[in-house]
Amino acid sequence: MGLMAKMRNLAPAFILSVGLIFILFMVISDSNVVEALGGRSNLVGSVNGRDITYQEYERYVQQIIENQKAQTGQEPDPDLYDQYRDQAWEQLVSTILTEQQLDKMGIKVTDEEVVNEITGPNPPEFLRRNFIDSLGNFNRDLYLEAIFDPQNKNVLVQAEEIVKQQLLSQKLQSILLASVNVSEDEIKTKFIDNNVKMTAEYVVVDVNSFADSLVTVSDGDMKDYYNKNLDKYKQEAQRKIEYVIFNLAPSKADSNAVLNTLSAVKEKLTGDTSSFKTYVDIYSEQPYSLDSIDINNMPPELSKASGTLKKGDLVGPFISGEFAFLYKIVDVTKSPSTFVRSSHILISGTGTDSSDLAEANRIFALAEAGESFAALAEKYSKDVVSAKQGGDLGWYGKGAMVKEFEDASFNGPVGKVQKPVKTSYGYHIILVTERSNSRLVVEKIVNSLKPSGVTIDRTMQIASDFAFLADKNGFTQSAKEMNYTVQQSAPFNKEVFSIPGLGYNRSMVVFSFENGLNTISPAFKLPGGYVVFRISEIVNAGVKKFDLVKEEIKNEVIRLKKFELTKAVIENVKKAGGELSNASNIDSKARYGKSEGFSTSGNIPTVGVDYAFGYAAYNGKENTILGPVKGMRGYYLIKVIAKTPFDEANYTAQRSMILSQLVQERRNNFVAQWLTKLKEDANITDNRYKFYR
Repeated sequence: MGLMAKMRNLAPAFILSVGLIFILFMVISDSNVVEALGGRSNLVGSVNGRDITYQEYERYVQQIIENQKAQTGQEPDPDLYDQYRDQAWEQLVSTILTEQQLDKMGIKVTDEEVVNEITGPNPPEFLRRNFIDSLGNFNRDLYLEAIFDPQNKNVLVQAEEIVKQQLLSQKLQSILLASVNVSEDEIKTKFIDNNVKMTAEYVVVDVNSFADSLVTVSDGDMKDYYNKNLDKYKQEAQRKIEYVIFNLAPSKADSNAVLNTLSAVKEKLTGDTSSFKTYVDIYSEQPYSLDSIDINNMPPELSKASGTLKKGDLVGPFISGEFAFLYKIVDVTKSPSTFVRSSHILISGTGTDSSDLAEANRIFALAEAGESFAALAEKYSKDVVSAKQGGDLGWYGKGAMVKEFEDASFNGPVGKVQKPVKTSYGYHIILVTERSNSRLVVEKIVNSLKPSGVTIDRTMQIASDFAFLADKNGFTQSAKEMNYTVQQSAPFNKEVFSIPGLGYNRSMVVFSFENGLNTISPAFKLPGGYVVFRISEIVNAGVKKFDLVKEEIKNEVIRLKKFELTKAVIENVKKAGGELSNASNIDSKARYGKSEGFSTSGNIPTVGVDYAFGYAAYNGKENTILGPVKGMRGYYLIKVIAKTPFDEANYTAQRSMILSQLVQERRNNFVAQWLTKLKEDANITDNRYKFYR
């Protein structure tokens, strides 16, 4: 391969490297460009006063979309674009914040450092990997020849920028991570967690063994608890909205367009000697397959005609669910299994079994006298799902129904109403409508039903018209006049990416917090349509009012008072002395137990996860009753029977490894926490909702 081709093959690596390198170091050269866009601001936001243009942001969005294409080999789902835009925003904000910190810290990378990194003895991996020979050795001569080839100048400029960002990342991380340290106590604690095992007897008095009615809680108790625990009742700023959804579904014209296309394909197929697979490859959205379908799995259009179909027939096009189908019958065969289609009327819950049977017999008599079975099912059946279909259960095979129902279905006559059959669900009046073992071997062309551009625009216009009227005449009144259903959201905070009940749309969240009470939104895009909403409630950040959390506080105070009762019992048990195993003889609420091989971390057999129990056991003397110890479930008395001694030699041997693990764990979280703190403290303006809805 020529050197130029070799270098050009690096291009995909550059694209992927940009995504993989510490995202804080993506640099956009023209971030200060400000233009007019349709007579409005071209700025989608700002970070600490640094403006973000639409063009700069959109390049980040497109880069993520291109990366998705490269990874999947397919065009990304447009319904995911909102998520891609949020990813791009987070990356861009992170980049800007980090650039600002780099300037503040005076961190720079010189051209000489970049050159030394590229031409040095150990070049970056993304450059090295394209110059590895068949034996796995790095061909340095070929690499340097490519680096210094003038034809590769443009590619090398990209490589230099990536290397520069890597070096900036390394310098920043070295400064940030210099403060990461682990104390000797932390290392010892980790060693103890991993190596010291204990066995202990215990007595527990569970707080739940006392009824709530045993304690009295006054308003004074609750207010005192509230005042001492205000941090528990802090609330973030929240919003609630009421909204109308405009579902986006293919119109009749859209469906007819798909059917017309398949009808044209069917016409071309008639008399064409080309294989059906050829047409599948051209016209179907699903890949070719040759399928054998028993009658219980056939679409209704096939099952209805199964008795008259023959090899070579084309069936369709027809719509089933969200797809349009055109089938070709390759063969008509028999299934080894028999299938039944039946309808039923379920009678139950009238009061007693005898009254259920009497009612079932009454309705059976009506059906036998000639009244419409479907009408009777719709009126009387307790199976509300099948009742809407006139009692029709569709096709099914053996094993699908309870035995009594199955026996009646497969053994009973076709077309005759059967006497009531009892199952665990009640009494069933059964009408077997068909019985068959038909099987078809088919090929198919499948097209999905999608809203056309015209339908999308129409739905958007309808939603926008409602937003205009709601803003003019009132949200509730306009929805009522236009017969739209108004729904309410649960409260949500500023950091969420989706609103409960509506799904992913960060722009809606931003709009809700950028605007005031009763503001009517424009139409926002959802995966399944559009939504218009009104900001119906604003909750400011602060401490929740006492009255709003009174019941919650009451439960907490009751639990605390029950812990006091628990402690009194465990103290009486301890005062009585003797073996812990006799504790229940002193008080029936005291339960004895034993746990073997537990440590100060993790689950304690027969106890559960309880760090207070584990550390009390480790710090206490063996064969001495410890406690009372307050745990998660109540109070304990603990007697450690055996404990692995602290092994200094083993600790010395493991110390370096434990230190390395703890430092790495801390470093892994530190940069992300640092960046999160930067974002929390930054002045970030997000106006993307004005550009994307």
